[in-house]
Amino acid sequence: MKAILALEDGRHFEGESFGAAGTRVGEICFNTSMTGYQEVLTDPSYRGQIVAMTYPLIGNYGTNLLDQESQSPHVRGFVIEELSEMASNWRSEMSLNEYLRKWEIPGVQGIDTRALTRHLRTRGAMKACLTTEDISPDAAVQRAIEGEGVIGMDYVREVSTSDIYEWDPNDELSKPWTVCDGRETAQNAPSLPPIRYRIAAYDYGMKHNILRLLRQKGFGVTVVPAATEPREVLALKPDGVFLSNGPGDPAALPYAHAAVRGLMGKKPIFGICLGHQVLGFAFGGSTFKLKFGHRGANQPVKDLRSGKVAITSQNHGFAVDPESLPADVEVTHINLNDGTVEGMRHKDLPIFSVQYHPEAAPGPHDASYFFSQFAELIESSG
Repeated sequence: MKAILALEDGRHFEGESFGAAGTRVGEICFNTSMTGYQEVLTDPSYRGQIVAMTYPLIGNYGTNLLDQESQSPHVRGFVIEELSEMASNWRSEMSLNEYLRKWEIPGVQGIDTRALTRHLRTRGAMKACLTTEDISPDAAVQRAIEGEGVIGMDYVREVSTSDIYEWDPNDELSKPWTVCDGRETAQNAPSLPPIRYRIAAYDYGMKHNILRLLRQKGFGVTVVPAATEPREVLALKPDGVFLSNGPGDPAALPYAHAAVRGLMGKKPIFGICLGHQVLGFAFGGSTFKLKFGHRGANQPVKDLRSGKVAITSQNHGFAVDPESLPADVEVTHINLNDGTVEGMRHKDLPIFSVQYHPEAAPGPHDASYFFSQFAELIESSG
């Protein structure tokens, strides 16, 4: 079946449909990771977006339940150059084609993803329509123009938990995975450390691997909805507060800005990705839309204090404006590709954040030490 990917600026690409049939509209973005397509599909930060993978062959190792970063995929559509005809991996439970069909997500292959990526890098992020309907490219372009994008959108309410809950109270989900007798299992993995600190984690669209790593670092985690009031969080008597990743426009979350502002100076705070941007607003700053975003597992970041460079996993389309930050906030990390803010800390309060993903699913593990730094911050603030 033919599929059309039409951009709001009038350019269109034609390819072959896979996954589900139908029409989806959202912001088109590209991810430069060579692996980890299932983690990309199930990352809640992609809510409202159509994702194109720059690596040419996708689907070669299939999909499985363990690699999901949430309960279901969140992308509006999936764009690739070539779909692997077979899933050749002992962990595979379902092909990518079957997986997208199950979750009613349309995909398209046969797209020149290099040309698409170069176009987006030149023209910037924009809305797009992915359709398998028998309509003209011009009609598909019009649907892209009329559809919703990301600017001004609060997708956090769609992906956040509706209830407060304790993560992994029986320590069954957080153990590191090992391979035993040709099967992946947590049964013979090293024991988890005892819980040293209990934290409240705001769920703006949190990935499962964040929760797993927090527990592996000795945190007991109580997850709270994105709109939870500060008094409700403080009633839990946490040792610290964590702000998660998530989708949409950080400027469209005034309730989150106010909640974090109400917790500043009362508990140590650590934020990543959208949590980093929300913290920027709580500081009194603002954000701006990046031309085409940072999405992939190869983003270079420099620590301005040590001079060290890390290769990081990222997924965001907005950045904190450094000129908007008050004098008592220090920029600690920058992106070496474009100089944007990748980390900051408050000079007087126990608060810090990074724009990238220390849990790295998928991606390198260069930044995993930030979870330990959070523990050290809580200990020194006690």
